[in-house]
Amino acid sequence: MPISVPISADFTRLWTAAAITNLGDGALLAAGPLLIASITTDPAAVAAALFAQQLPWLLFALTSGALVDRLPRRTLLLAVNTARGATLGLLAIAITVAEPQLWLIYVVLFLLGTGETLADATYGALVADTVPPDQLGRANTRIFLTFSLGNQLAGPPLGALLFAAGAALPFGFKALVFLLTVLILFRLNTSPPSTQDIRGTSLRAEVAEGLRWLWHHRGLRVLAACILVMNLAGVGVFALWVLYGTQRLGLTETGYGLFIAAGAVGAITGSWVYGRLEQWFGMVTLLRAGLVVEAATYAALALTQNPWVAGLTMAVFGVHAVVWGSVATTVRQLATPSALLGRVGSVYQLASVGGAALGALLGGFVAQRFGLLAPFWIAFAAVAAMTALCWRRLRDVEPATSQGSPRHSGQ
Repeated sequence: MPISVPISADFTRLWTAAAITNLGDGALLAAGPLLIASITTDPAAVAAALFAQQLPWLLFALTSGALVDRLPRRTLLLAVNTARGATLGLLAIAITVAEPQLWLIYVVLFLLGTGETLADATYGALVADTVPPDQLGRANTRIFLTFSLGNQLAGPPLGALLFAAGAALPFGFKALVFLLTVLILFRLNTSPPSTQDIRGTSLRAEVAEGLRWLWHHRGLRVLAACILVMNLAGVGVFALWVLYGTQRLGLTETGYGLFIAAGAVGAITGSWVYGRLEQWFGMVTLLRAGLVVEAATYAALALTQNPWVAGLTMAVFGVHAVVWGSVATTVRQLATPSALLGRVGSVYQLASVGGAALGALLGGFVAQRFGLLAPFWIAFAAVAAMTALCWRRLRDVEPATSQGSPRHSGQ
């Protein structure tokens, strides 16, 4: 699948905006914890920063999805990115003037997380609006590719380097990134989200409509259940990643960095081979195979103490993560009418982020009580059981991939 083949001019703009946004996200992934650690070493205070950024997903994800379906999507994305850029710009100024208070950082993270609930839902809907149905798989794979490159490979080292040069620099850099995306996305050619009459309809009623629609679609209901269990189990493991790398595998700091990079290399490989895999095996087979790989990953990691075996396992997991994520996203976009893309996507994201948040909490508790490897074996058992339960039910996603293009009904 040649990555250079264009899909559409509008998607190229979305992809470019996503690429530079992910680079900025990766920079903050390193700079944010460094900033907090420079103020306090209290573990609870450090953990509160992550909670502050994830909390909006639990509070506003469904409402944000309804807004994405109610408002012009390009205008909404431009407004959100402008606001996020201004927020980070003010934080950069505050850091330059004096050491910021923790409460200010928490507020900024909460506002950024709130904006992210709107931006992510809007990006997903705009991709489905601007890409032909038969090209959605390729488009989503490219989005996952830029996430791997920006968030996991290039961004964190850049953020650490900028922070070392000046604590305010990575935050100012991300503010400029947001403003640059505004310039790029201003040229998008999009229509209003739908032609339905929403006068007199409350946001609560629209949220309920999205929930009902996903619940009654058997294939998407199964996918939402899968991502909930996968993140509930998997994030419980990855929350302990640094302890697994240093204590179980005996890695140095440099070795640990390479261990993390192995997953990113696998993700990049997955983005390159996705097109052929979808053509050869079909979406249902890829989803089923992905669940097997997910379960086997946790068992393999629990059984080995060899860093090379663990690194190879994570490279394979990286391939799986991109392929499974691309298939699940594509299936959802193909099956969902355009007027419901924001709401259905936000329900799916709530299951994903909610599972991740609970998984991180449970993983630490289980490891503290039963040992470092206990979350790995629990994740293996949970995903294996889910694979057995969902194996036949995953057939229900196939009609969604072979239907016409219901998502264009409102465009």
